[in-house]
Amino acid sequence: MKRLFAGRFALLFSFILTYILISFVTRLVFYVMAWSDISLSFVSIGKIFFLGFIFDLAVSICFAALYSLYLLLLPSRWIGSRLDKIVSYFVTSLMLFIALFAFFSEFPFWGEFSSRFNFIAVDYLIYTYEVVKNINESLPIPIIITGLVACVAIAFFIYKKRGILRNTFTTKTRLGYRALVIIPLFVVGFLGIFFLKNRMAETNENIYVNELSKNGVFSLFAAYRSNELNYNTFYPNMGGDSAYAVIRNELAQPNATFTSSDIKNIYRQINDSGNTKPNIVLIAIESFSADFLAHYGNTQHITPVYDALMDSSINFSNLYATGTRTVRGMEALTLCVPPTPGNSIVRRPGNANLSSIATILKEKSYDLKFIYGGDGYFDNMNTFFGGQGFDIVDRNRGNALSDDIKTTRYNIADTETSFENAWGICDEDIYTQSLKYASKAAGKNQPFFQFVMTTSNHKPFSYPAGKIDLPQGSREGAVKYTDYALGKYLEEASNQPWFANTVFVVVADHCASSAGKWEINIDRHHIPAIIYNFNNRKENVTQLCSQIDLMPTVFGLFKWSYTTALYGKDIAKVQPGEERALIGNYRTLGLLKQNVFTEINDRRKTTQYSWDPSTNTMKSLNGVPKDSLRLLTIAYYQTASERFSNGEMKEK
Repeated sequence: MKRLFAGRFALLFSFILTYILISFVTRLVFYVMAWSDISLSFVSIGKIFFLGFIFDLAVSICFAALYSLYLLLLPSRWIGSRLDKIVSYFVTSLMLFIALFAFFSEFPFWGEFSSRFNFIAVDYLIYTYEVVKNINESLPIPIIITGLVACVAIAFFIYKKRGILRNTFTTKTRLGYRALVIIPLFVVGFLGIFFLKNRMAETNENIYVNELSKNGVFSLFAAYRSNELNYNTFYPNMGGDSAYAVIRNELAQPNATFTSSDIKNIYRQINDSGNTKPNIVLIAIESFSADFLAHYGNTQHITPVYDALMDSSINFSNLYATGTRTVRGMEALTLCVPPTPGNSIVRRPGNANLSSIATILKEKSYDLKFIYGGDGYFDNMNTFFGGQGFDIVDRNRGNALSDDIKTTRYNIADTETSFENAWGICDEDIYTQSLKYASKAAGKNQPFFQFVMTTSNHKPFSYPAGKIDLPQGSREGAVKYTDYALGKYLEEASNQPWFANTVFVVVADHCASSAGKWEINIDRHHIPAIIYNFNNRKENVTQLCSQIDLMPTVFGLFKWSYTTALYGKDIAKVQPGEERALIGNYRTLGLLKQNVFTEINDRRKTTQYSWDPSTNTMKSLNGVPKDSLRLLTIAYYQTASERFSNGEMKEK
């Protein structure tokens, strides 16, 4: 071993050792950060650091693959030449820079998600404009680059002091010896990359133990390879028509009649007596956790507007987000389907003309607008909403929709913008757009529906100065500004002639954080939702429900008749004991019912927990699972996945 650091391969193995040491330190820091949620045992510690070392070794060898090949092929007579030194310094510097950038990037990612890089990081690599601008607004990029370059320089200083550089360029080695060293190294790297799987680290009930055992870069590429998941290949399923029989029974409600006897057809005719068409503004607030609110125990007084609205609205106090990302919230609120594995349907190809709330609203001649303060190409939002028949209102900076999306697109001009950051214009400006297009639709005597997506409660947590009494850059400040802007908007709307006939549905897209001890942390999906200005009605809806139920419940309040294939249900029609919430996080899918959380994952495993909402804790239920809940969970996710894949979600 000592000979490796004393000869031609000294720089190569010094880089590998550097990578492994920094990986160890990173893992150790994350371990300390998650200390309170990890049981202290030799088994868990051994798994975290031994398995982590295996991942780190494989990744470090792959990082060094190009330089290893160079060392193998460079003729002996050129060792120590100017060319050799230039290539070695450049390639090693680049390896160190990229590796250090990955390490430093993991810290804010872990702080946000308590996870190694995953599919969210993959998405961020796609949308470089928003992400790079966000990074630059949080910490200027020149400072980051300067810091990384300084770290690389320090590494080379240490290498020089230890004689690593001298040994690399003064030791002449023949091809046979070089092959004897490099080829086994390639074999180890090859075996590591192709036979190691992230799921090897996912054997512990504690999510922190699993995540700490992984390597961030390895996890990034693993997520890239598995960004789409076929349900029937990876998840527990029921054969034949069994899943559809279960789901048809689940979706049956007193005022619903199935339109076909075909067991795989879930279309129902909802029969009621209402014919009013109030305007609807659906506001999805970015990252608005229930625990920001005084109603749920927060003492920071950062949401006075929303807390007051809860007392004067139909308030859903037991509603849960289906996922952990904006596109999941959009999917749940518009398509009213469970969060199928892999990417959200919003981001998948073939998602136009789906059976959605837009189908129902179009039949009732509503003017549909999707209003977003950034560029709606992000996360494929414009394509998705345009494909459902919405007109698009966004910044519209050169991102054209495909020709098959027939919609009208409106530009938010610079002159209409008072403040903007990486993710879009401030909430006050986006609400100004809502008022503008509401007045235009009302002027045509046409009922309107708006899906308004806010952005201010997002890193870098910046907003117009002088609006609230908290400094910029903190989550609490962003929440308070978000709340302030909502109050200002509703006050301005109340002065409009269309206000009296307008219902406002205000809900979070997801919580601010989903991190916790378990794969899915139920309390990190609890979000606020209200229906405001509906006949001055005040009510606290305590039944357990999901984001997918919100709009069907709104339609139920209006007593509408319509045909639907939505999985969401009118919560007012759900019988006691039948309430449920659907919660997922890309690979793990779950159903909460009767304080039992049934979880299925892409290893065909089913786990059940008892859920104590008073303490926000889950306890694994050992033994035979409650089979009815297991089958119901499978039925929801299996049928939704199959119906999208087979084109059965398309409008009929």
